[in-house]
Amino acid sequence: MAPASTKTGEIPFSHPTISTPLKTWYEIHGTLSTPSSPTHRPLVVLHGGPGIPHDYLLPLVDLANTYPAPVIFYDQVGCGRSTHLPEKKNDKDFWTPELFLSELDNLLQHLGIQDGYDVLGQSWGGMLGALHAIRQPPGLNRLIIANSPADMGSWVAAADRLRLGLPEDVQETLARCEREGKTDTEEYEKAIMVYYERHLCRVKPLPAELEASFAWLKQDDTVYLTMNGPSEFFVSGTLKTFDIRKDVHQIKVPTLLINGRYDEAQDEVVEPFFQEIEKVKWYRFAESSHTPQLEEREEFMKVVARFLGYKNR
Repeated sequence: MAPASTKTGEIPFSHPTISTPLKTWYEIHGTLSTPSSPTHRPLVVLHGGPGIPHDYLLPLVDLANTYPAPVIFYDQVGCGRSTHLPEKKNDKDFWTPELFLSELDNLLQHLGIQDGYDVLGQSWGGMLGALHAIRQPPGLNRLIIANSPADMGSWVAAADRLRLGLPEDVQETLARCEREGKTDTEEYEKAIMVYYERHLCRVKPLPAELEASFAWLKQDDTVYLTMNGPSEFFVSGTLKTFDIRKDVHQIKVPTLLINGRYDEAQDEVVEPFFQEIEKVKWYRFAESSHTPQLEEREEFMKVVARFLGYKNR
């Protein structure tokens, strides 16, 4: 089957504290629906981090190649191919969920899809997607929350438990570097990778798509460091107090909840979504950690396509 057509572009995005317009880079695989050529609703993909661009989610192109389903990727401002703002590092008043909600609304309006679309958010992207759905935008039809916490307290508690399963020398290195403020060292980075190989992505060697996202992060960690912190389990940024458990009942669209057996987002981390969302299904990938779209690619696409109601061409 021939690959779906691809279109890239940049969308102007303004912020009251920035004098020049920002740019949100996007890429559409497939063709947006028209009266003469109807397709499935577009699927808007929200990447994680914050500040880790979309590359590691590119396996979702499979959906556009298999079904008449346009898939839209974009790099959130501050990372990847969108405008970078390294001068805003540690500016906690600037890097907020509200900034990225506004950017998402701007993208939907610019592409003219605000009246009918689906959202798949992965990790931080799932948190952002949930916040978007809580507002009950009329054009949102279905939501997929993949590998995401409803609150960061549960995420950190699960990470602390998973760390106890690491080799003792790795645990010691992580603790010492965090204690001594040496989280920007090669020693700490190597210790983190031991954790990531167990609980972020279990494919060896790491897939090229994930390596590409990590390369972008290494070039500019402004957003990730400010909002998250130095690592997946050492959360010291603005998201440290993130907690939407009391609000998720306001998500009214059908929702698919995803995590993996070895995921950083352990069952107790994602369970509040399952308990509080009215129309929800939960699928747990048996051989995956935090990136089932890379670890169990074929099964992941089947699960997502079935939920979204896709049918083969």
